[in-house]
Amino acid sequence: MPEKDIDIGSRLKKLRDERNISQRQLAKKSNVSNAAISLIENNKTNPSLGLLKKILDAVPISISDFFAMDVSEENKVVFRKNELIEIGSGLISYLQVGQNLKNNQPQMILERYKPGADTGKSMLTHESEESGLILEGRMELTVGDQTYFLGVGDAYLFNSNIPHRFRNTGGIDCVIVSACTPPSF
Repeated sequence: MPEKDIDIGSRLKKLRDERNISQRQLAKKSNVSNAAISLIENNKTNPSLGLLKKILDAVPISISDFFAMDVSEENKVVFRKNELIEIGSGLISYLQVGQNLKNNQPQMILERYKPGADTGKSMLTHESEESGLILEGRMELTVGDQTYFLGVGDAYLFNSNIPHRFRNTGGIDCVIVSACTPPSF
């Protein structure tokens, strides 16, 4: 993002939602690919000023009005399935509830590990507490020097300062609802 406090993706999504314009419709009106609109909204890429102007002209809204929009989520209570923010990539998907977590705790995530997916050979550590509940599949969880095998309905809770690692040992996706406080991503 151009500045820490400016979230172009959330602004663009909010603008589309307010105007009842789908990503596909905006892509067609602006002559910009649907994939590009999606990447911008998910903060996977930052548009050039020219590209942003082209997109905003299709709405229409000026660049100054776009950046003056209030995109506060402070009072947002409900997040629909399509509003969850993807913060993962590859074989592991992390769908986070809420965009800006600086004023919120805990961090709530819907995690999906493809078969064989692994958080890496290097153990993770971060300043928080972590908990989760297995909804589908199987998970191997290593915390410190202990390894646990979890299935549907099993849960975990540990201090994330302790080195840890997650690995899907099953043949189907492993789905977990997890929480981290304070947020770690």
